[in-house]
Parts: sequence; C-alpha cells; structure tokens
Amino acid sequence: MHPMRVLRLVVHAPTRQPVLLLGEVDGERCVPVFLRQPQADVIALGPRSEDDVLLTQDLLGPVVRGLGRSLDRVEITELRDGAFYADLVFDSGTRIAARPSDALAVAVRDGVPISMAAAILDDVGQPIAGLFPHGGDAPPEEQLREFRQFVDDVSPEDFEDPPARP
Repeated sequence: MHPMRVLRLVVHAPTRQPVLLLGEVDGERCVPVFLRQPQADVIALGPRSEDDVLLTQDLLGPVVRGLGRSLDRVEITELRDGAFYADLVFDSGTRIAARPSDALAVAVRDGVPISMAAAILDDVGQPIAGLFPHGGDAPPEEQLREFRQFVDDVSPEDFEDPPARP
C-alpha cells in the first residue's frame, strides 16, 4: 500500500461528476477517483473542526472511539471493471468494506491516513508533472486549469480493465 494525499477536488465537465485527485505522499503519481455528489460535498468541507455540526460521516469516529477502538486508515484496495473498492482498517486489524466515496469522506473529515494498492498506481497512476506541468509552485489557478484540462478528457470507463488480447 502506498500512502496518498488529497491533491484536488474538481468537477468532471462532461459528466458534472466530482473527481478527487489522490497523489502519492512519497512519489510522483496520482489517481483520479470519481465520487458520489453527497460525499464530494462532505470532502469539500475539509477536516472536521470542534465547531462543526456533525455530519453522518462524522459519527463514525466518535462511535468507534466510544467502543474503545480507532480507525487507523482507509485503503483503496482494488480497481475492478472500472470501479474502485475500499476498506476501513481499524486498530485491531479488522477490515470493513466501504464505498470509496464514503471511506474517503470519513478519512478527510477525521484526518485518517489514506493509502492505495500498488497495483492500482501501476495500472492507472498518472505522473503529477504531466497533469501540472508548472509544478506545485505554479499559482493555484494555473494548477487547477491544468488539471481541469486533464480531467475533462477522462471518464470512469477509462479505469475499466482493458479487453483481453486474443
């Protein structure tokens, strides 16, 4: 598993579907993850603060802690037939499958680490420099413009398994 960080949340222009761009913490690749709108709205709020009204995703942390456990991380475990799969991983090693949108919303709100299977990065990871030619030092507006050019041309179908070769 590779540790990941949130790079950007944008809207895919042709479908109007939200896309979360995850980048490697110690690497140069990134992966766009298409989200469901309600979870994208939660992610857009960013990490939860003490003054925030609790959202549905925010209840998981207090419930888990109330049971004497902790949520250690969210893992994007697989990409199959164009769909991502994710697990919530708890301190006891217990894993619970979750929709990636939900898992990522919980991770962002509670500041839980996100990781991604190496196979996904190897299959569909894109070089960050290819998406942001001017790098991280470019003004945010320029970075966003460059990424939008990329994301406007990508669709969920781009992540489907390629057809088997005869």
